[in-house]
Amino acid sequence: MPPDSPRRPEPIFNLPTVIALSVAVLVGIHAVRMLLSDETDFKLIIDWAVIPARWTVTYGGGSLDEVLAALKEVAPAQSFESLAVLAQYVLADGEGRPWTALTYALLHGSWAHVLINSVWLAAFGTPIARRCGGARLLVLAGASAIGGALLYASVNSLQVLPMIGASAAVSGMMAAASWFMFAPRHWLPEGRVSEVHERHRESLAGIVRNRQVLMFLGVWFAANAVFAFVQPFGATDASIAWEAHIGGFLVGLVLFPILDPLPTRRDRMSA
Repeated sequence: MPPDSPRRPEPIFNLPTVIALSVAVLVGIHAVRMLLSDETDFKLIIDWAVIPARWTVTYGGGSLDEVLAALKEVAPAQSFESLAVLAQYVLADGEGRPWTALTYALLHGSWAHVLINSVWLAAFGTPIARRCGGARLLVLAGASAIGGALLYASVNSLQVLPMIGASAAVSGMMAAASWFMFAPRHWLPEGRVSEVHERHRESLAGIVRNRQVLMFLGVWFAANAVFAFVQPFGATDASIAWEAHIGGFLVGLVLFPILDPLPTRRDRMSA
């Protein structure tokens, strides 16, 4: 008998193209920003990040005086003047910049920030991309980013500090994956156990009865509740926008059944 042909080793990183390109974009943008002057990078952040006060003044009938009054109540005395200058600068042109509800997700505050988000993007985006395809993954990510931006802005309507990061989009992917990654394993016609992304989607009633899903959701929401009061040491250079996380998560949870090309587990079993 001829000797067995040598087996090719499995690649260490076997990511779908859309995930690999998304990670490359996030890392590449941050790398390019490292080459910019501080002044140019500051202007880039101001122009493309979510700044809730800008939306409130432009679309919600707020005013600079209201923003300054809110700052005076919460800002330390030593930082109020600099924040007031920032508020005047941000609101001077009167533009709402609605596109920042998406573009903020492409920017990050530090290498730790972008790398952590990239790891979670690869972990939870990969099964979504393999299940739904690249186009639907991007729709999910974009909608989750917008949902995170809107919830953050509604809770912090007079905030003048920029909010950036892909965490809301990644949170939406986590929520989407929870619909099927804890579903019971089933055997395919070929006699093999299905991959995670091939599993049947749970019904809403099935999710409520699935302890693993409930534990995952409970731990996730509890962690974000902690982030509202305690910042993990060394995790990032700025505070964590937990409101954006929750907004993105809720959008992903609601939107995924609409985007999912596969039916629920109950539908398949009755077919």
